[in-house]
Amino acid sequence: MTHPQAAALAQGIESLGLSLPPQAPQQLLDYLDLIGRWNKVYNLTAIRDPQQMLAQHLLDCLTVVAPLRAQAAAQGHADDLRLLDVGSGAGLPGVVLAIANPGWSVTCVDTVAKKATFIRQAAAELGLKNLQAVHARVEAMREPPFQMITSRAFASLVDFIDLTRERLAPGGTWAAMKAKLTPEERGAVPADVALFHVEPLQVPGLDAERCIVWMRPAA
Repeated sequence: MTHPQAAALAQGIESLGLSLPPQAPQQLLDYLDLIGRWNKVYNLTAIRDPQQMLAQHLLDCLTVVAPLRAQAAAQGHADDLRLLDVGSGAGLPGVVLAIANPGWSVTCVDTVAKKATFIRQAAAELGLKNLQAVHARVEAMREPPFQMITSRAFASLVDFIDLTRERLAPGGTWAAMKAKLTPEERGAVPADVALFHVEPLQVPGLDAERCIVWMRPAA
């Protein structure tokens, strides 16, 4: 039986011009179902309607895939990026990035144990050997540094930088997914960090502001 969200997902992927592994669409739909099942017991996300979840979770995260791939390639890690997703919640965008990019090593970190457990379950059920979840405060992690660190509506830019600075590899970048960047938040970025690009995003089927704020340690 065809998944009720399959056509809308295929349309969204096509409108983004995304090239994904053959197994990715089914993995994304299975992931959507998994969030729905777990949401009945654990409050993983506030959004419950599958159609809204598709737009506001899956397509929202798929919209950043191409920009992140371009930056990974610019850093010389197109196929072997080590990425850390901070405050991952239900694995957004970490799980989606792991599905879309099997060559990347994606680590999701969250301070809430049930959310890390859910991401581990998703990795097992979806066969994502490149995905791992850590239940910890990001500043207390002991993993080797990462070439890219992402967050989605996690914290202010200054807190995001302060909490993850020690986790960023030399030559690495921060990619903060936000609705919009206010002048106050931009102004609070530390002087030793270069905010080098604010990349506007258009999420298929979603009439809302989205952007990626790109940063790196200043030279």
